[in-house]
Amino acid sequence: MHETDRPKGDSLKPLKALVPFIRPYKNTLIVAIIILLLASAVTGSLPIVARYLIDSGITSGNADKINFYFKLVVGVILLISILSATRLYLITWLGERIVADIREKIYAQVLRQDPSFFEVTQTGEVLSRLTTDTTLVQAISGVGISIALRSTIMLFISLAGIMYTSPSLTLIIVLLIPAVIGPILWLARRVRKLSRSAQDKIAESSGMANEMLNAIETVQAFTLEKIQNQRFKKAVEAAFIAAVERIKLRFVMSFSSMFLLLGAITLVLWLGTQEVLAGNMLPGELAQFVLFTFLLASSGAMLSEMWGEVQRAAGAMERLIELLNAQPGICAPLNPVAIPVLGEGRISFNNVNFHYPSRPNTHALENLNLNITAGETIAFVGPSGAGKSTIFQLLLRFYDPQSGVISINGVDISTADPQEVRSIVAVVPQETVVFATSALENIRYGRPDANDEEVRAAAVSASADLFISQLPEGYNTFLGEKGTRLSGGQKQRIAIARAILKDPPILLLDEATSALDAESERLVQQSLNKLMHNRTTIIIAHRLATVLKAKRIVVIDEGRIRSIGSHAQLMQNDPLYAHLADLQFSSATQQV
Repeated sequence: MHETDRPKGDSLKPLKALVPFIRPYKNTLIVAIIILLLASAVTGSLPIVARYLIDSGITSGNADKINFYFKLVVGVILLISILSATRLYLITWLGERIVADIREKIYAQVLRQDPSFFEVTQTGEVLSRLTTDTTLVQAISGVGISIALRSTIMLFISLAGIMYTSPSLTLIIVLLIPAVIGPILWLARRVRKLSRSAQDKIAESSGMANEMLNAIETVQAFTLEKIQNQRFKKAVEAAFIAAVERIKLRFVMSFSSMFLLLGAITLVLWLGTQEVLAGNMLPGELAQFVLFTFLLASSGAMLSEMWGEVQRAAGAMERLIELLNAQPGICAPLNPVAIPVLGEGRISFNNVNFHYPSRPNTHALENLNLNITAGETIAFVGPSGAGKSTIFQLLLRFYDPQSGVISINGVDISTADPQEVRSIVAVVPQETVVFATSALENIRYGRPDANDEEVRAAAVSASADLFISQLPEGYNTFLGEKGTRLSGGQKQRIAIARAILKDPPILLLDEATSALDAESERLVQQSLNKLMHNRTTIIIAHRLATVLKAKRIVVIDEGRIRSIGSHAQLMQNDPLYAHLADLQFSSATQQV
C-alpha cells in the first residue's frame, strides 16, 4: 500500500491494539508492575536517607550514626539493583513475547489473503512491517514501557518529595512545568510524522530489493546490475534523508528538553541555596530537595525521550494494524456447504463473467458455459491472455466471478470453504515453485501428514526418485532458494510428485511436461497417465501430443469459448485452432 493510502493519525490510539496481545501474559505484567512499584518506592527513599545522613549523622559528628546511615544507603542501593534487574528481565521477556505473537499473527493473516491483496501490496513492504515496524513496537512494549512506567511513578514520587520538603520551591517548579513541557509535546508531534515518512521510505526500498533479488537471473542476464543498483541507491538515500530529518528534530527536542528541564531546576536550586543561607532550611533538607529534584528532572527527561519512541511505535503499530485488520476477499461463508464425495470431479461453469480487480474494464472471462464430467480429460487451447489460466484461478477460488456460478459436484464453490475446494484440487504449474528446504519436505507439501515412505513412493511414480537419490544428501538435500540446485525438468517432476502424493479427484495441469527432455517426458507422461486415470483433468495445452490425449478440446479466445471438439473436428471447423496448431503445436513437436 502506498503512503497516501495509510491513515496518518496524530494520537496514540493505535497502541491500544497491543492490549489483546498483552492480555494472555497479564500475570507477568502484574508481577513486573509490583516489582516496579517496590523499586520506585525504594529509590524514592534515597533522598530521605541522605537527609538524615547529613542532618543526624555528618552534622552531629557521631561516627556510629554516620556508619549506620551509610550501611542503610548501601542496603537501599542493593535492593534497588535486585528489584530493577528482576523488573528488566520480566518486562523484556514480555516485550519479546508480544512482538513474537504479533509477527505470528500478521504472517498468518497475510497467508490468508487472496491474490488481489498482492496486486496492490509489495511483498517487500510486508516484510518491512514484519521486521522494522515490529522492532519499533518491541522497543516500546518491552524496555520502553518499563522506562515510561518507572519514570512516571518516579515523577509523582519526586513531586511529592519536593512538596513535602519545601512547598514554596515546589510551587515555582510547578509553574515552570508548562513552559518546559509545551515545546516538547509540539516537537514530539513533528517527530511522529517524520517517523512515519521514514518508515514508508524504508518499506519502499525493501520492496524494491525483494523484487530484484527474486529476479536476479533476469537482472544479470540483461546486465541491469548498474541500473538497479542506482535505483536502490536512490531509494536508500531517500530513506536516509527522511531519517536525517527525523534525527534533526529529535536532536532539537532532546536539547530543548534537557536545557529547559535542567535550567528550571538550576533556578530552583539557586533559590533553595538562598533559603539555607537565610536559615530557613537545613543542609540535609536541601540535599533531600536536590536529590528529589534530580529524580524529577531525570524522570521528566526520560519521559520526553520516550515520548519520541512512543510516537514512532504508534506510527509503526498503525501500519501493523492495517495488516492485522486486512480481510481476504475470498473467505469461508458463515455456514459453508460441504462438497459431496459422490460424483467426484464433476465441474460446471454457468454464465461465468469475471474481470480482475485491478482491471475492472477488461473481461477476463465472458459468459463462460461448460460442463465437465467426472473423470474426463479436457484441454484448453488459445492464444496468450485468452483466459486459460484465469479458469484455473477461479477453480481454486483465488477469485470469485462477478456473476455466474462455478460448481464442483453440484455445489457452488462460492458457498464452500476455499480450503475444502483447494483440498480436492492439485495443480502442476508450468513454472514450478520449489521451496528452500529438502527434497523430501518439498514433495511432502502435497500432503503434509504423509510419511517418508509415501513421499518416496510419489517421487518414484513421478520419475523423480533417481535424480533425488543422486543428490549429495539424497532426499534430505537442501534444494536452495527457488530450487536453484535443480534443472527445470527436475523441478517439474517435484511438482508432479506433489500432485501424486496429494491424490486429488481434480487435476489442473499447465502443460506439466513442457520443460522436459524426450526421455524424461516419456517417463513422466506414464506417471501422469496413471495419475489422470479416473480423475477429472483440465490441461492448458501447448503441445500437440497433449492435445490429442484430451477427450474434448476447448478453444478459448478473449475470455469466450469459440468452439469445442476433437482435434480433427477443430482443425476442420475452427480457423483459430488450425492456426494455433500450425504455429504452436507443430513447432513444439519439432523441438521434441
